[in-house]
Amino acid sequence: MVVDQISDADVDRLFHALADATRRDIVRRTLTGEHSISDLARSYDMSMTAVQKHVAVLETAGLISKRRHGREQRVVGNVEAVNRAQRLLDELELLWLQRLDRMGDLLAETPKGERR
Repeated sequence: MVVDQISDADVDRLFHALADATRRDIVRRTLTGEHSISDLARSYDMSMTAVQKHVAVLETAGLISKRRHGREQRVVGNVEAVNRAQRLLDELELLWLQRLDRMGDLLAETPKGERR
């Protein structure tokens, strides 16, 4: 299971990073290609510093990586990290579906001494 292979701290960082709409949009943009942070900043109604902070959160979570290209910081999305998040969600969904199935089975059982 993927859930067992990733530390709780890593899972927390991953989903914290994805909890913000701007960060999710940055991930979407960077999965389609490399962007400079200044290009990304022009897309949002916030300061360059705020965008840099969002990028730092995403980089810490492993969802993007940065590299220097001359004077620019370039950002690209990490497809494997997004896939890992999807696998985590899939596993959690399966766990809850199994629990719901088990609850349904328990509710369907006829208690001893009772007739249907």
